[in-house]
Amino acid sequence: MSTHIGIGGWTYEPWRATFYPPKHPQKRELEYAGEHLTGIEINGTYYGSQKPESFANWAASVPDGFKFSVKASRFCTNRKILADGAASVEKFLTQGLTRLGDRLGPILWQFMATKKFERDDFARFLDLLPECQDGLPLRHALEVRHESFRDAAFVDLARERNAAIVFADSDEFPCIDEQTADFTYARLQRSTDDVATGYDDGALDHWAGRAREWAANGRTAYVFFISGAKVRNPAAAQALLARLQPSG
Repeated sequence: MSTHIGIGGWTYEPWRATFYPPKHPQKRELEYAGEHLTGIEINGTYYGSQKPESFANWAASVPDGFKFSVKASRFCTNRKILADGAASVEKFLTQGLTRLGDRLGPILWQFMATKKFERDDFARFLDLLPECQDGLPLRHALEVRHESFRDAAFVDLARERNAAIVFADSDEFPCIDEQTADFTYARLQRSTDDVATGYDDGALDHWAGRAREWAANGRTAYVFFISGAKVRNPAAAQALLARLQPSG
């Protein structure tokens, strides 16, 4: 079973009192997160380009086997006609993210809640997403947030391209529970502040079971605790990791 469990980003002031040890150097927070989690979703790339050296430094800060997912630029996905985004997609993919090397996990393409499914345009958008970049294989995860995507045509398009439909457990957005790729990408967004681990034992047991299902038959599962009570997400990720450790 191959799973990567983590959080969104690693720089968040409240974590300095709840996740990182007291007086832990801020410049070594990623190193610490890499020792206690197995994945991180990089969100800063959604808002702007990063330097190639930054990706290389991030890769060097985490151990073998750790994976980063990278959230695609909003300029790729927040547009009326997705197929017109070729230049933005190219700019995003060539900013240096392949400097992550074997630490590179899936790329997350997140769409606005107002974006409706239009089959032909979405198919043309998927045509813009390459299978590799700089010789490095790419995996693509699609987070759609409008009910119109509950459409067999969308599921078929994703499956044809080996693109994962993100399993988004959220109070705000639809959850499309379909396996369309050789990996699974889940974003769990219901952590609560009144539980030290964000989720109670029953919920964590449930997600451990789902993670095992998602990682079955040779697939890899990426599970990120996002939003909700953000301060609790590192504890939630660690609690889930503990449940997935081999017994004995």
